[in-house]
Amino acid sequence: MSGPAVTALSNTVCELGEGPSYDPGTDTLYWFDIVNGLLVEHRSGTETKTHPLGRMASAIAIVDGDRQLISAEDGLYLRDTATGKLTLHMPVEADNAVTRSNDARVHPCGAFWLSTMGKKAETGAGSIYWFFKGELRRLFADISIPNSIAFTADGAIAYYTDSKTGLIMRTACDPATGLPAGEPKVFADRGDGSGDHDGSVVDLDGTLWNARWGEACVNAYSPDGKLTRSVRMPTRQPSCPAFYGPKADRLAVTSAWADMDADQRAADPQAGKTFLIDLPVRGRFEPRVLI
Repeated sequence: MSGPAVTALSNTVCELGEGPSYDPGTDTLYWFDIVNGLLVEHRSGTETKTHPLGRMASAIAIVDGDRQLISAEDGLYLRDTATGKLTLHMPVEADNAVTRSNDARVHPCGAFWLSTMGKKAETGAGSIYWFFKGELRRLFADISIPNSIAFTADGAIAYYTDSKTGLIMRTACDPATGLPAGEPKVFADRGDGSGDHDGSVVDLDGTLWNARWGEACVNAYSPDGKLTRSVRMPTRQPSCPAFYGPKADRLAVTSAWADMDADQRAADPQAGKTFLIDLPVRGRFEPRVLI
């Protein structure tokens, strides 16, 4: 039985494509080429644009109709949507040259979970932070590759992983603040698989969709952590999904050619593109972040 069609949404190739986020107000998908400091913008029916940021960055959230919040290697920046001008809003590990930003997502209450990691994935160099209405707190430290930050629609459950561990963690969450409300417990175990859990989103049914870096697939987990579906991808290193389209009923997935040698790239010619999975999902739009 064949799976859903997976096609290139954009032929723009990223060394490390990450952080996709869809803006329903403009029908635009944004994502990043982290290591090359690029923000990529794809509006339906138009050509894909790339915006040099002058720094590594990895995640974007909507503040309002005029501004976005970007998580970058030295902090959170406000971006003027019309001009692209960046203004530092809050430093995050700005004095730590070892780290950069990585995975992030907005909690339904408007809080922003963001993360850092070593630029060379140094063991234990990263952290996961909570940012809400001007306040920044470190939630989890000693993380090597933070990923899979995602929330249920009611804001009562948060997920995250350190990709080096092979475990997606689940923790109770305060729906009003987005702060953890219990000790993290194992939600899903990579098991004997060769790949790593990368980025995730959670749909309205509570299904967690996870990009499996190194295994050329996007996996779906039920709310009790059981693997219910695996969608094959046309590249080995899918990195992060996002709900896409005016009804948030499709999945867009970034990918990367990072860490591939010449032979591996030749064998994986679509690595680094961003894809669309033609599989109906009950997705939802990202909340606006409260700064």
